[in-house]
Amino acid sequence: MKYVLIGLLKVYRLVISPLYGNVCRYYPSCSAYALRAVEVHGAVKGSYLAGRRLLRCHPWTAGGYDPVPGTPEFADEARLQAASTMATATGRGEHQDQGHHDLPESPDVPRDAQGADRSDVSDQRAEPAHVRGVNCST
Repeated sequence: MKYVLIGLLKVYRLVISPLYGNVCRYYPSCSAYALRAVEVHGAVKGSYLAGRRLLRCHPWTAGGYDPVPGTPEFADEARLQAASTMATATGRGEHQDQGHHDLPESPDVPRDAQGADRSDVSDQRAEPAHVRGVNCST
């Protein structure tokens, strides 16, 4: 039964799925998820997981990355989410703890990598109209 379902899913992905285009809100797509679920968990549990996924896939869902449970991808995602949660809980997110806590937040004042005021250095970026190939009429 497992191999019959795998064959049907492959035919669907080859013939019918390209007609819809890339419309799935999740990654991997629902058909890829179903194929992986059946390959890893067998016909019964894989079909159950695929059915659950299809019920979650609707226009009002946010979508996103949703690997099949019980796969290495799922374990990697769970590990990354746990690390992210720990970093946020301890106050050590990527955007924090860079040693600039005592500096005023001013986007107009250029600063070097150590946070020193570099307002004496001019901005070397060209005006958009003078970039080669963008607006050649000037």
